Amino acid sequence: MAQVFVTGGSGFIGRALVRRLIGEGHSVRGLVRSAVAADKIAALGAEPVRGELTEASTWQDAVVGSEVLFHLAAETDITADRERQERVTVGGARAAVAAARAAGVPRFVHCGSEAALLAGEPLVESDETAPLRPDSEAAYCAVKAMAERIVLDANAPNFAAVSIRPRFVWGPESILTEGLVAAAKAGQFAWIDGGRHTTDVTYVDNAVEGLMLGWQHGRPGQAYFVTDRQRIVLREFLETLFALYHVNTPIPELDAESATREVPVPARWFLGQPCLLRTDKAVAELGYQPVVTHAAGFDAIKDALAVDSA
Repeated sequence: MAQVFVTGGSGFIGRALVRRLIGEGHSVRGLVRSAVAADKIAALGAEPVRGELTEASTWQDAVVGSEVLFHLAAETDITADRERQERVTVGGARAAVAAARAAGVPRFVHCGSEAALLAGEPLVESDETAPLRPDSEAAYCAVKAMAERIVLDANAPNFAAVSIRPRFVWGPESILTEGLVAAAKAGQFAWIDGGRHTTDVTYVDNAVEGLMLGWQHGRPGQAYFVTDRQRIVLREFLETLFALYHVNTPIPELDAESATREVPVPARWFLGQPCLLRTDKAVAELGYQPVVTHAAGFDAIKDALAVDSA
């Protein structure tokens, strides 16, 4: 069993990853800033390490002895200003790479996103040859591209860096889907151009499967898309989720032209465009296959909500 270090372990995907690692018998340390985050990490059976993400010197000693560093920490608020986006996401990636290299960690697995490729045009049957877009007008997308480039550029003979890119990660306690639910209940959500476009999504345990395989089999210096490999019509998918969360507020329609004026990027891109990603590379090189179906994922959300309301 391995010693593992995780940044962002108290977050949505991070908690699922830590649970998986602990369940497989690995020893896990997780970077935290607050007592609340430390309690979340400890409750999962991992060891919390207090430090400042962007200041590697405050936590890199705790990385020594790890076989892999999973880097998940990033700014998750797509509306945050550019300065914060760069400081947290880009500065965090730079610091995580520095900490791992200083500690002699041989493998580095970054949790990326298809957002790093978004600059206006939809992604349709896109694979990993599509270019990163640090020039995107959306700060969230630009810094995602910048962070991934920092990671992959750090790849070296003694430092295998891999990026795993899940798309629209959902599941119990997903900050993404719960944010959409809150917006719908508050009357702040609309179907853009009908919302009936086809897109890819990734259940949280499938994202974790991709991260684990990236550690075990990822080719150094490479990025991999992972999805549920079960495409959905966005409106139908969200209507199912909204029903589980008891969203009863009528949802208005918004035509594409009005959305261009009223919905900022990248939210307009995420919700108003198809996003179809090829996962052939992950299947061929990582042996990736989804471990949770959509039906099982919806059941897991239903069960979690029942527990919360009990």
